[in-house]
Amino acid sequence: MGIGVSLLLIAIGAILDFAVTVHTSGFNLNTIGVILMIVGGIGLLFSLFILGSWGPNRREDRVVTREREVL
Repeated sequence: MGIGVSLLLIAIGAILDFAVTVHTSGFNLNTIGVILMIVGGIGLLFSLFILGSWGPNRREDRVVTREREVL
C-alpha cells in the first residue's frame, strides 16, 4: 500500500465518520469510517518508515568507484 492509497483511505474514512449521518441496520458507517482511518494510518506509517528505507535514496545503496592511475 503506497502513500496515495493510505491518504485516500484516511480521507474516505473521515468522510464516512464525520460527514455521513445515515442510520443503517446491520452495520454502522461511522465505525467503518474509523476502521478505514486506522488502516490508512497504519499503511501510511508503513509506507513512510519501512518502504522509505528501501528506496533508491538509501545511502548504503550508493557505490563510489575510484580508479587509481598506476605509475
